[in-house]
Amino acid sequence: MTLWLGVDVGAERKGFDVAVVDECALRELHGGLSVTSVLELAAACSPVLVAVDSPRVCAPEGLRVRADERELARRVCGIRWTPDLATVRDGGAYYGWVRHGLELFEALAAHRIAAIEVFPTASWTRWYGPRGAQSRARWSRGGLAQLARDGLGGVPQRTNQDQRDAIAAAVTARQHTQGLTESIGEIVVPAAREKKA
Repeated sequence: MTLWLGVDVGAERKGFDVAVVDECALRELHGGLSVTSVLELAAACSPVLVAVDSPRVCAPEGLRVRADERELARRVCGIRWTPDLATVRDGGAYYGWVRHGLELFEALAAHRIAAIEVFPTASWTRWYGPRGAQSRARWSRGGLAQLARDGLGGVPQRTNQDQRDAIAAAVTARQHTQGLTESIGEIVVPAAREKKA
């Protein structure tokens, strides 16, 4: 069975939420995982690709934003900027999730596990449309329902935001191997849907 993993990144204390999908269904959901636990899950699943909802790299030294984030914000949806590594390291609790994501990318690379950077908000936008005035929770629930209508089986009745984002990451990984994405710098997003005439 071919599998893909999606990881929603939290700071070290909160951990990672991970979704496992195959060609047509959500197979597993995990929460509160450590870097080691994600590596163990990846070793057990042998995924084709892991998609991580976290910056893979920081902005160049002295800068407060990455060029690919600016481009994604211009073309798809808003995103929080990732400053240079020194700022991320010294930036206190807020950047804890970024530091944890960088640690995971490094560990995946050390174990030769293929990984990409994704941004689930961009995935939901491409699949379901802009958020507009809806709450993030309501909007992503609608996006998950759209994925189910499009054929993703095994979607639970109740999910939290981190689980939904992990699922979006996993489906984006699957689409990437199917040639249904585009890369905006390091960030992989689903390809734009053609507008109906």
